[in-house]
Amino acid sequence: MTLTRALTALRDSPRRAETIGISLRNVILAVVFLAAWVVGGSDAAPPSLQLVQTIPLPGVEGRIDHLAVDVPGQRLFVAALGNNTLEVVDLRAGRRVHSVPGLREPQGVAFLPDRKQIIVANGGDGQCVVIDGDALQVTQRVSCGDDADNVRYERAAGLLYVGAERGRLTILEAANDQQTGQIPLQGHPEAFVLEPDGPRIFVNVPTAGHVAVVDRRNRTVSATWPLPAARANFPMALDPEHHRLFVGCRQPARLLIYDTVAGQLIADAPIAGDVDDLAYDAAHRRIYASGGEGAISVVEQVDADHYRPVDRIPTARGARTSLFVPELSRLYVAVPHRDSQAAEIRGFAVAP
Repeated sequence: MTLTRALTALRDSPRRAETIGISLRNVILAVVFLAAWVVGGSDAAPPSLQLVQTIPLPGVEGRIDHLAVDVPGQRLFVAALGNNTLEVVDLRAGRRVHSVPGLREPQGVAFLPDRKQIIVANGGDGQCVVIDGDALQVTQRVSCGDDADNVRYERAAGLLYVGAERGRLTILEAANDQQTGQIPLQGHPEAFVLEPDGPRIFVNVPTAGHVAVVDRRNRTVSATWPLPAARANFPMALDPEHHRLFVGCRQPARLLIYDTVAGQLIADAPIAGDVDDLAYDAAHRRIYASGGEGAISVVEQVDADHYRPVDRIPTARGARTSLFVPELSRLYVAVPHRDSQAAEIRGFAVAP
């Protein structure tokens, strides 16, 4: 029975349609399907992220934490916390090329392209380890505070910021890797971002239940923004053009969107559980949230005040850390070894 005959039968009469073997309900469904096919095409839209590369990390055990990238050198640096190593991945060759041992629970990592250095913050001993980017050897160890975690580099000022202890940002001079100051907070800092066109640092402080706004000129907290809709705010990303701050929460699993001018919560959206990294893709107006429950949530920025979930990309259990590299149009996700799943890096291409 063709669709053309069915439509003709429906036009003549519902009773005749039934006599030739097709119900009125099925005719209506067929018409709806045909309309959708004509408007949207016969193929479904591709997902926002497509898996294009899988890079094994042989011998890497335990939890994997944050990532950093050397864009010119096409290298990815992986803080293998449970393995006490920094893994170096050649993205062109698609393989792990080096492993730096002797670390103590590496968590945060930053690559300083102007100095060709890698900075690794170690939660186990509170040291920031300086690694030569060419020789891949440790050149210095600096005390940054217990539970040293995320690292951010302010290249113009030559400063490194490290989240540490029960409540502080440690500041290092990149030129000599020495401490030059501290900024006190009300709890252990998780993810934080530096405002590129202003003096502020936005800091997730989950134990205090707020986002701390730091003035990095006078090194003090100028404001705190409460989290009325969720708790356990770990990852963070920033859209400086539209003055929007994205905060990932675990209890419940929500994305909170703040207006950084007004300092107010303006929207929220559901995301994958156990989220630990967020990224804002300015070119495509999307937010990528990697969750340890085994998925990447993709949230579309309809406009500055409106957001909607558009994709949920499956990954693996425990794959909660990631890094978006806009220069390569890639999102890299760290997958830990669990049961039959080997440790690896998965590279996802961003679909237009």
